[in-house]
Amino acid sequence: MEAASAPVALRQYLNGNWLEGEGRKITSVAAADESRVLAAGAAASEGQVDAAFAAAHQAKKSWAAVPMATRAAILATAAGYLKEHAEQFGEELAAEEGKTRAEGIGEVLRAAQIFTYYAGESDRAAGTVFQSPRHGEQILVTHKPLGVVGIITPFNFPIGIPAWKIAPALVFGNTVVFKPASLVPILALRLVQALEYSGLPAGVLNLVIGPGALGDGFLSNSYVNGLSFTGSTAVGRRLCASGAARGIPVQAEMGGKNASVVLADADLDLASEQVLFGAFRSTGQKCTATSRLILDEAIAEEFLAKLTTRLEQWKTGNPLDPEMHMGPLVDAKAAASAREGIERAVAEGATLRFQGAAPESGNFLAPTILDLPSDATGRDNCAWREEFFAPILAVRTVKGIEQAFEAAEDSDFGLSLALFTSNLSTAIQAQQTLDVGILHVNSESAGADPHVPFGGAKASGYGPKEQGAAAREFYTHTTTTYLRG
Repeated sequence: MEAASAPVALRQYLNGNWLEGEGRKITSVAAADESRVLAAGAAASEGQVDAAFAAAHQAKKSWAAVPMATRAAILATAAGYLKEHAEQFGEELAAEEGKTRAEGIGEVLRAAQIFTYYAGESDRAAGTVFQSPRHGEQILVTHKPLGVVGIITPFNFPIGIPAWKIAPALVFGNTVVFKPASLVPILALRLVQALEYSGLPAGVLNLVIGPGALGDGFLSNSYVNGLSFTGSTAVGRRLCASGAARGIPVQAEMGGKNASVVLADADLDLASEQVLFGAFRSTGQKCTATSRLILDEAIAEEFLAKLTTRLEQWKTGNPLDPEMHMGPLVDAKAAASAREGIERAVAEGATLRFQGAAPESGNFLAPTILDLPSDATGRDNCAWREEFFAPILAVRTVKGIEQAFEAAEDSDFGLSLALFTSNLSTAIQAQQTLDVGILHVNSESAGADPHVPFGGAKASGYGPKEQGAAAREFYTHTTTTYLRG
């Protein structure tokens, strides 16, 4: 591997070979200092994307025939490799993406955990036997791989999200063409290196690095049998439409505008801690991050006092400094967009309640809290409607549970929601009525465990959920066999 002080060489991984890209030159720079080049190379060409799909197609029958236990052993070995290199890879992640060193190392370890979880798939049920109404017959439902799967991932979890797509795809017998976000390619290289080290056969996993247009073309390839995407709602819907036109299954995890609801009976110390974590960890660059805060007016001022007191101790700066709680946004474009979003929100009637300290240069943005009017102008404010993907929290006050739930539902998105209450009946009511894919009761809105389904409702998701047993619903199709001796 390259020394930490030298830029990483960006290469494509096609049919088991590391090759120079044939497209335009690309670089990856540090989120905290864009003058520092972390990686350099050339993007994949359209011809190389076609070669990746051809290699995956060529390998799909032989890989599907490999016993699942063998496929699982490769994932388990890759998990060990990631654990062994977690500190190095985590620091590379923090430098490139901007989240703190601790979060970067934690993400690498989570990727290893995901690989370990799916390595256990070989010990789980492979199908289902049903009773038949006819004498001497059994009905057997078995699962078969889709075939060649395209995987497109975002910048904000550059190894975690690829792991939770690639691990189930491989263990269920699919071959993969993988395109990471070109902003953060280093951890994609590391993930592929882990699987190459573990003995993955040539052609089973292929890596193409380049601009978004490369991914847009995945569904036009004649060899693709399925696509898993995480990213913006606009791009996701376009890919879903293209997949539907060709009859190709698409799994899309898209935007979020997640709310935390703090009711009058909540533990305010717990709630203020968890809301802070949900809104400002990873610089707010999570699809599950809290970006809307709904407070019962009876506790609103007390709660905000507790939250801002905590934020006054929150340190924003170099993500590799262990004293920092939050790093920069991923690049200058993201930082400029976030600042512009704050300006628009204020122009539309928001009040700047709190803004912490952050370095003035670079892609840093301090934690920001905006008060929105409780009337219709607050509902229409861009800070209430748009996903800023930044450490910006929009606050509205309500009266009672009914108004709180109405405000929580007031969004096109339905990914994650955090509810803070001491009343079990209220928590059950939320579980039954609020249309979200993930509900947290008395914990932050962000977080996803590998053994349970992950995904959103409404405009936040399309197709089968990810992770856990739900992943099999996308990466395989079933054959129902009527078996009579």
